[in-house]
Amino acid sequence: MFRLILADLRQKALWCYESSGRKAVLKVLLTDGTAAMIWYRLMQAAGRYRLRPLEMVFNKLNAILCNCIIGRGAEFGPGFVLIHSTGVVINGTVRGGSNVRIEHQVTIGAERRQNPVLGNDVFIGAGAKVIGAVSIGDGARVGANAVVVRDVPAHCTVVGIPARVVRTRSAAASPAGDTLLTDHPPPSASPDAGYAPIAARTDAFGDGDGDGDSARRLQ
Repeated sequence: MFRLILADLRQKALWCYESSGRKAVLKVLLTDGTAAMIWYRLMQAAGRYRLRPLEMVFNKLNAILCNCIIGRGAEFGPGFVLIHSTGVVINGTVRGGSNVRIEHQVTIGAERRQNPVLGNDVFIGAGAKVIGAVSIGDGARVGANAVVVRDVPAHCTVVGIPARVVRTRSAAASPAGDTLLTDHPPPSASPDAGYAPIAARTDAFGDGDGDGDSARRLQ
């Protein structure tokens, strides 16, 4: 549990301060959303040890103190980051990989008892909704206020209602053997695909402070 909490704090420090050093991690402890992250990990640990009353207590404390509802049973890998926790609602059967970053007012919920599955290195912008049996691919970015009801391919950026692909990045190997991400225009979409390319606009994204940082991070 403590390793998971530390991994979460380091990932948030990288996001907020571009450093995972001790000072950055200590600063992160005082930022919005961090308490909700810790309550979630405590709830997760209590569930694994079948301490059901304690699991419920941590769940309710998160809801009351942080205005953040994460259902018992929700599973996220290391590096789970709540950039802001207010208004976040996550269903208890949602599954997420490592380094999932979530802004405020995000809903990740069920439709007909089927829930989303999130890959690694996923970002979900403020006010976005991810509903039903959808898959969010590795490295995907969901813009602010987007409503995702179809699968999002890996390394794609989606915005709008319903969410549409506006940017696609593909992995390529450099001469040094590193993995690079290169931008490509969004693929043309058929009506059945649920996506159609649209012009990307900076104001489609937001991180709650009006400085447009989320738009730059999504690129």
